[in-house]
Amino acid sequence: MNTSVLAIDDSRTIRMLLQQVLEQAGFDVECAEDGVEGVAKFDELKPDVVITDINMPNMDGFGVISRLRGDEVKTAVPILVLTTENSAELKTRARDLGATGWIVKPFDDVALVQVLHRVTGHG
Repeated sequence: MNTSVLAIDDSRTIRMLLQQVLEQAGFDVECAEDGVEGVAKFDELKPDVVITDINMPNMDGFGVISRLRGDEVKTAVPILVLTTENSAELKTRARDLGATGWIVKPFDDVALVQVLHRVTGHG
């Protein structure tokens, strides 16, 4: 059984890139276009790990983390932030909400796969 990833990003290019890289590495990947769609898909898909952008319409990545860690879902599934943002303040905010890690775009394919294996304990 492959490790399943829910990738949430409003950029079609990033979603396609993540899907291509991660599927080639043996992951099952589902994508969502924003936080609202991502949170809605979470219960249905029951992924092993979530990757979320921060800056998105409708619900940003902080909202995704808060909803998945909060009373609504209360999951312990690892949540990685993948964003162009790199400020310590934003990283601290994400970590305080329950994010597992922070990766800055553009991402290194090999490093991303290694992180996913490490946080899921698979591979």
